[in-house]
Amino acid sequence: QVQVVESGGGLVQAGGSLRLSCAASGDIFRISAMGWVRQAPGKERELVALIGSSGTANYSDSAKGRFTISRDNAKNTVYLQMNSLKPEDTAVYYCNARIARAIYVWGQGTQVTVSS
Repeated sequence: QVQVVESGGGLVQAGGSLRLSCAASGDIFRISAMGWVRQAPGKERELVALIGSSGTANYSDSAKGRFTISRDNAKNTVYLQMNSLKPEDTAVYYCNARIARAIYVWGQGTQVTVSS
């Protein structure tokens, strides 16, 4: 089994920064990619950033230039550094790990609130 746990959310003013962490445990070898997905109230989930096992990263248009996803394989942890935050970034941020084609393990989510 694979588990992921997020941390690092909180309240920040517009223009500020936050770093989210996602720690994976269990059968780590099954994970082929990890990503961050967010969901704002009344909106659909949005893939924010994804990082593959090789370290290749992809971002949504809204995240490009402001967010950076990275991974520390020694700690089995993926990070999402978020800079220049905007009120529209307010959402619950979920970490997920892809363990097989179209099969993901999800964390419980962490709230990010950006005040104007």
